[in-house]
Amino acid sequence: MAVSFDLFGTLVDVDRSPDPAAAVATALSDRGVAVPDDWASAYRERHIDAPDGASVPLPAHVSAALASRGVDAPGTAIRRAVVAAFDPEVETRDGAAAAVRAAAAHGPVGVLSNCSVPHLVSRVLTRSTVDRDLLDATVTSIGCGWRKPDRRAFTAAVTALDVPLDDLWHVGDDPRTDGRVLDRESSADTPDAAGPNHVLLEDVSLRKFPEYMEGRAWD
Repeated sequence: MAVSFDLFGTLVDVDRSPDPAAAVATALSDRGVAVPDDWASAYRERHIDAPDGASVPLPAHVSAALASRGVDAPGTAIRRAVVAAFDPEVETRDGAAAAVRAAAAHGPVGVLSNCSVPHLVSRVLTRSTVDRDLLDATVTSIGCGWRKPDRRAFTAAVTALDVPLDDLWHVGDDPRTDGRVLDRESSADTPDAAGPNHVLLEDVSLRKFPEYMEGRAWD
């Protein structure tokens, strides 16, 4: 068996920007990129026709939003701006470090996170008190190309952890993304079967997670 943990809202809390469009605009301006007057609208619009469940990297979205307003900016400047715009303070959630240690004592452990900002997951983990040496894999939507609950995101996690999908226990806080598997290739929404085992924090806290797993996967 293996365990994957969601990151944001599960292992850590971060100070999310109340206005990400404004944060990106400031970072772009700091790097000499002209920001359109209607940037807030451009940022909210969909510019890339990606398949359902696919993860669109935020730098690609920002580049397309700028291009839609006639702004041509170097990709390196856009990428640096996006990375700089999301640089949060990090607080490790109560019981997170112990839950990871407990899981690591019984099998492979990883992080499976929806995140469209380059390097953000690694920076957040570095600033947390979770022991990164215990993590056998860190899988992000920007890295694997798919967002939870798409089955392909969970498949990427078990491939990295080298276990079958039904041997994965996934721990997270959001029932919409962490509590089900959506198979868009077959249009099947399978909340309880044909996929990983789900542990939601609304049912089992991180502090109680090691005890919860005794007699289940850890027998």
